[in-house]
Amino acid sequence: MASWVLTECGLKPLPRVYTRCRDRLESKTAFSSKMRLLQNSKSHCLGSSLRLFRGNNWALNVSVPLNTVTSVGEEYEEIESVNGVEDDGELFDPSSPPPFNLADIRAAIPKHCWVKDAWRSMSYVVRDVAVVFGLAAVAAYYNNWIVWPLYWIAQGTMFWALFVLGHDCGHGSFSNNFNLNSVVGHILHSSILVPYHGWRISHRTHHQNHGHAENDESWHPLSEKIYRSLDDVTRKLRFTLPFPMLAYPVYLWGRTPGKKGSHYHPNSDLFVPNERKYVITSTVCWTAMVGLLVYLNFVMGPVQMLKLYGIPYWIFVMWLDAVTYLHHHGYEEKLPWYRGKEWSYLRGGLTTLDRDYGIINNIHHDIGTHVIHHLFPQIPHYHLIEATEAAKPVLGKYYREPKKSGPLPLHLLGTLIRSMKQDHYVSETGEIVYYQTDSELYGPH
Repeated sequence: MASWVLTECGLKPLPRVYTRCRDRLESKTAFSSKMRLLQNSKSHCLGSSLRLFRGNNWALNVSVPLNTVTSVGEEYEEIESVNGVEDDGELFDPSSPPPFNLADIRAAIPKHCWVKDAWRSMSYVVRDVAVVFGLAAVAAYYNNWIVWPLYWIAQGTMFWALFVLGHDCGHGSFSNNFNLNSVVGHILHSSILVPYHGWRISHRTHHQNHGHAENDESWHPLSEKIYRSLDDVTRKLRFTLPFPMLAYPVYLWGRTPGKKGSHYHPNSDLFVPNERKYVITSTVCWTAMVGLLVYLNFVMGPVQMLKLYGIPYWIFVMWLDAVTYLHHHGYEEKLPWYRGKEWSYLRGGLTTLDRDYGIINNIHHDIGTHVIHHLFPQIPHYHLIEATEAAKPVLGKYYREPKKSGPLPLHLLGTLIRSMKQDHYVSETGEIVYYQTDSELYGPH
């Protein structure tokens, strides 16, 4: 109560006090709290004591490695690398419940950011489709090995841009008309071999469960038990580039380890009975696109089709896998995943990350503004930057400013490599868990 009163008066929320673990080893979160208490003035003592008697055992649900304390300096340094970031001499724990709610964030976003303009959305579709056909025409006209590699990169990126627009259709942020969203979404996604409704429904599950260690759908962490159950080849391929960046078609067919179902099958575990008709529609459209590609192979020849469509498709897949992964992994400090009572829609969404992609930001429709998109997926992509800027004062330290990119986001390659070497699995126990590293896979870091 005292903490609430002080917070409402505009003062800093008081730090939590945590209990000591039974084996006399201090958890990192508990030790972090003690360090903060030592730094705080005596004026915080009363409020902190009141929190202690509230019986909150939240820290006991945190699953992070425990080490014996060899020295205060060493332990404090380790905490900083696992549980938080230091700012102005104060340790911030990103897993602590935020002092704001979704309504606070929503109120900070200008009302016009929620308005969907179907004509504006369609203008992006026309632009991107025109670029796709224009690139193909230029590459086919020149047909030389100087042009083809440039074409593959450019066209693969444009396929990815088409996916993002179809993604907006799936969220309903493209327009307020479900039928328009469905028609445009099917055209865009089927053209790049994505089953629109099957993906739309599983992606909705991803947003509804973001940050949940088990229930999340896209690039969620493997539990240690599932990780250890993988054969050596699968384990190595999953965490060795470029193979994880080619996983999307496999995911569409069979999801991820530990989960069953297919995005193409109407009776999959992904769907409820009243969604099956939508899944069938999308699978039929996907099949029609496969048939068209087979026909074009006979007309134009398999080599020409490989150059015009096949290689750009795999560039698109790498874009999709890399961007999706980096929006939920690879931050400089360890970020939490939740389960049980500790998970909430807000806390899970706050673990997502914005990324800067340089000149690609405009091409792929500002998908890098991911935090606000995850919390409010109904906001159109062309308002996400403004909405993010408006929400930053509310989010405070829970928003992590992305590292500025050069013209091309080459800096993210190092981030991706580092995360693949470090983020392997999470503990089976604990309601707040962090990625752990399998030292036998890549050696100690």
